[in-house]
Amino acid sequence: MISIVIGSWGSYNECNERALGSKWLDLSDYSDWEEIEEALKKQGFELDGIDEELFIQDVDGIPNNSCNWDYVNPQQLFETLLESGILDDDDLYELFEAYLEVNSFDNWENLVSSYGSHWHNDINLYKLAEKAESAKEYLKGFYEQLKEDDFIIIEVESYYCVAVVLDYTLPYIVGDHIAPFDENRTYPLQGLETKFAFKRY
Repeated sequence: MISIVIGSWGSYNECNERALGSKWLDLSDYSDWEEIEEALKKQGFELDGIDEELFIQDVDGIPNNSCNWDYVNPQQLFETLLESGILDDDDLYELFEAYLEVNSFDNWENLVSSYGSHWHNDINLYKLAEKAESAKEYLKGFYEQLKEDDFIIIEVESYYCVAVVLDYTLPYIVGDHIAPFDENRTYPLQGLETKFAFKRY
């Protein structure tokens, strides 16, 4: 998913055979930075000498406009990506791409620094809230006379759903139509036990 070319300032300034950097390195192939160092040594890099100071010469799989890669340390980049979990999780990688469409790489890096592999929690909650709003709008077509306060979120057989309260006497009685919003689309589920509200919408 994410590959980089690593260059060294020493070889770049010397215009030697490593001036154009390493071969493309698929970061998902490596479990730690030491493995990448070994790969660079096999390509002739002198990491204790002229090639001690490394930089990112090219990158694939991350939007180029999200960061100035000349100032990002390759080891720091790799270890951040590794900690985030996106190198071996396609769903997280897609969320990462979507995040960078509207945010900078620095902001994403700060999320990983603060929350580690849970960096995406707030983003997922935001997306879930959007789905809840869509589910509520769907239900309004069945219950046009109800007030906003009559719409609630309930949990039904492990689904988060929007429902409407018809009777506030405990246990709450909700309408026949409910709209789950854990999935990408909303639709009515019938025949489920829907008596207990756990959160006001």
